[in-house]
Amino acid sequence: MFRQFQHATRGTSILVGSVLLVGLVVVVAGVVGAAAFDVAESSPTPTRPTALSLSVSGETLSITHEGGAPLDVQTLSVRISVDGESLAYQPPVPFFSARGFRPGPTGPFNAAADSRWTVGERASLELAGTNDPDITTGSSVVVRVYDDETPVAVLRATVS
Repeated sequence: MFRQFQHATRGTSILVGSVLLVGLVVVVAGVVGAAAFDVAESSPTPTRPTALSLSVSGETLSITHEGGAPLDVQTLSVRISVDGESLAYQPPVPFFSARGFRPGPTGPFNAAADSRWTVGERASLELAGTNDPDITTGSSVVVRVYDDETPVAVLRATVS
């Protein structure tokens, strides 16, 4: 009788092991799937790219926010070059008075303005005679705008 019982349960351990293995695979797949969906739902939705435009009149540079998400001026940096040569003094943004620039920039570049730069707002600054190189007719001006270390825009204008 004992021998019959042994033969009757031998196949059961293989069946139980297989069921447990399949159950474990289903549980692990469910956990991984739930985690993947959670990560996909929590990813930030991409915003529209920021569109900026540059105009140069004499020694005055004006940058207009044409479209996209508002920019926090406190985290921006601006790098200007004229005919491929970087200015001797770059503007700290925001500022009121800075070496190499005339005091009182307008719009969000002014330290007294709201730090959010939104669509339609124009920021301008004027180079002082103490900054090199000079902007002259025919000069190619390039303005690079960064949010922390991330490039936001590269703007180009030729002075006419």
